[in-house]
Amino acid sequence: MLHPAPARLPLTAAHVTPNWFAAVMGTGIVATSAAGLPVQVPGLRVAATVVWLVAAALLVVLVGATARHWYAYRGTARGHHLDPVMAHFYGAPPMAFLTVGAGSLLLGPALLGDRAALVVGATAWTVGTVLGLASAVAVPVLQLTRHARSDEAPFAGWLMPVVPPMVSAATGALLLPRVPAGQARLTFALALGAMFGIALLATVLVLPLVWGRLVRHGVGAPALVPTLWIVLGPLGQSATAALALGGEADLVVAQPTARLLEVAGVLYAVPVLGFAVLWATIAVVVTRRAARTGLPFALTWWAFTFPVGTCVTGLSGLALHTGSRAAGALAVASFVALVGAWLVVAGRTWHGSVVTRALLHPAAAA
Repeated sequence: MLHPAPARLPLTAAHVTPNWFAAVMGTGIVATSAAGLPVQVPGLRVAATVVWLVAAALLVVLVGATARHWYAYRGTARGHHLDPVMAHFYGAPPMAFLTVGAGSLLLGPALLGDRAALVVGATAWTVGTVLGLASAVAVPVLQLTRHARSDEAPFAGWLMPVVPPMVSAATGALLLPRVPAGQARLTFALALGAMFGIALLATVLVLPLVWGRLVRHGVGAPALVPTLWIVLGPLGQSATAALALGGEADLVVAQPTARLLEVAGVLYAVPVLGFAVLWATIAVVVTRRAARTGLPFALTWWAFTFPVGTCVTGLSGLALHTGSRAAGALAVASFVALVGAWLVVAGRTWHGSVVTRALLHPAAAA
């Protein structure tokens, strides 16, 4: 029996919300995590470069669509920050810039040249860092002053606005060798450490609230199930940042202090990545259970990508700093899972935004 083709709705910027930038995050992390894998195979770096270019193009498109949204639908756009769920996804745009910027530093030189890749990477890092620090302040203030509060409100999406400074710390380590030696480099390194602390302590405050809500009220609506994976983001990203900053410590401090900082990064990353494995196991079980009863596609599915990618980069960094083959094997296995998830989610997003365009018309899709 033939089924009618799905209706192709008109293009619109009416429903371009901040969580669309999660698609850039999830695509960009595939490229950056591939670049740092402990095992490199022929063609992997070329494929990673292509994926990075896709992420960069998507970022440009979304920035333009967001500008159009604010111009033509200003009332709707202003309402996003008052929505107690959507407001937290203002953390996605800065992380999108940071991810694309990291891709430029890791993969761009072969395509753009060293200088152009550095300019693109540093510019994207600066924009993402400024936006990330703003989201880390503004969204919690909105929670305290404007959003309705209830015992059931906390969900893993609360981590989104406070994680960007951690991404800045991790990706900023790529820029550290390019900063002039002396006070400039020392100041930059201290700033990266401060941003690491901002995101880490904010995560420590939020995670117990998320766990308490899960224990008392359950996972919630099926659309929220993928957000459980967001918890892996600050875990994997903080391990990545600790290892990356520890590895560059000799640029700002003398031995043996630099070696102690590198060891401290490893000592931090091991238990944190261990907890990430535990949380990923829980998330897999809960997600499979939800899928049996129906897990409708939504943009929250992008939570299956970026958080996993941060664990790949963390495990790759651990393998680099310790020589652990087990960590390297787990990084490769996690990367394979990441690519599989990305193919599924990217395909569903393409179908919903380009083929049927239903994702651009939430009311029509419902």
